[in-house]
Formats: sequence, structure tokens, C-alpha cells
Amino acid sequence: MNEPVTSDTYAAEVRRLAELTARVHTQRQEAHRWHDQQCAAAERAVIEATEQVRRAEAEVEAARELLERVDAEAAHLWQQLRDRVGGGRKVGSPPGPARDATGDPLHLLQGVRDLLGRVGQPGELPGSVNPVLVLCGVFGAAVAYALGLVARGIGQSTGGDLAVGMPVLALVVTLLGPLIGLVPAKRVADRRHAVFGPRPMAVVLLAGLACTTLLLVLGR
Repeated sequence: MNEPVTSDTYAAEVRRLAELTARVHTQRQEAHRWHDQQCAAAERAVIEATEQVRRAEAEVEAARELLERVDAEAAHLWQQLRDRVGGGRKVGSPPGPARDATGDPLHLLQGVRDLLGRVGQPGELPGSVNPVLVLCGVFGAAVAYALGLVARGIGQSTGGDLAVGMPVLALVVTLLGPLIGLVPAKRVADRRHAVFGPRPMAVVLLAGLACTTLLLVLGR
């Protein structure tokens, strides 16, 4: 048979059981708190990660839009370069992005626009082209004088009213000789991508006028 348990031993076991129960309850509470803290930290980490992903996606989209804008602007500037200074030469395709390029691409593109604005603007013909302009004036005067001789010849050979009118027409055509020289001179300026300004025009007109005067004097 079992021996009876004394009251002291029973009381000690009850106290021990109560202590163990309290310890288990405390540990369970700590475990719940730890679990809640880990869940909250995980939720915060998920929220932060989601926000970082959202910001990264926004940055990627902005970078894609900037890339498309830069590519379109670069192609446009390259076409302007081909139109302004390309001429008959093959300029080729736009260059690719430089690996060591730094800085704001839009600021760099603005610099290219400014450079194109300075380089692409046509200048006036240089003084070294003056001999060619003089030849244009002489050519125009000679052509007009030759046409005048033809007109006078037609009037003399035909007689009648034409014999009176054709010399007048011939004189008018001859006097227009300096203006005829402006046509080839303008083509020279266009080929050199230059402005046909007042100075080149004056050179052509003076040369044509001098040649016309000399031909009229010699033709008397």
C-alpha cells in the first residue's frame, strides 16, 4: 500500500507546481510577444521593400523616358547636322552613347544645340573668292553684250520697225549684263554654304559694269 503524503510535502509540491505554471505562463507570454514583434518587423520589412520596389520602378520608368527623349533629341540634332554641314558627304548614323560620359544628358544636348547654332549658320563669302566673283560679273556682261549684238544683227538684217527697235532692245540687254552675273555668283555662294551678301554682290556688279562699259566703248 502507498504511504500517506505529509502535508508539508504536499504543500511544497503545490508551490512547485504553481511556480512551474507561472514560469510556463511567463514564457508563453514572452513567446507570444516575440512572435508579435517578429510579425510586426516582417510586416514593416515587407512594407519598406514594397516601397523600395515602387521607387525603383518609378526610377526605371523615368530613366526609360529620359533615354527615349535623349535618343529622339540626339537623332533630331544629328539630322540637323546632316542638313547644315553634311552637303553631299555621307555623315552616317548617330554615334552611340559614350561609356565615360558624365553629367546631365539634357544639359549636354543643350550644348550640342548651341554648337550647331554657331557652326551651322552660314557665313559670308571670304575675300579669296573675289576673283571668281569678278569672273561671274565679266561672264554676265559678256553674255549680255553678245545677246545685244545678236539683237542688233537681227534688226539690221530684217529692216523696218525691227531695225529701229532691236538696237534699243540690244542696249537694254547689254545694260542688264552686270545683273546676269549675279546668277552664277549666287550658285557659288550656295555651293560654299555661304550668304550672298552685299559685298559679294557689289564685287559682281562692279566687275560686270566695268566689263559692260569697256565693251560698249570698244564696240563704237
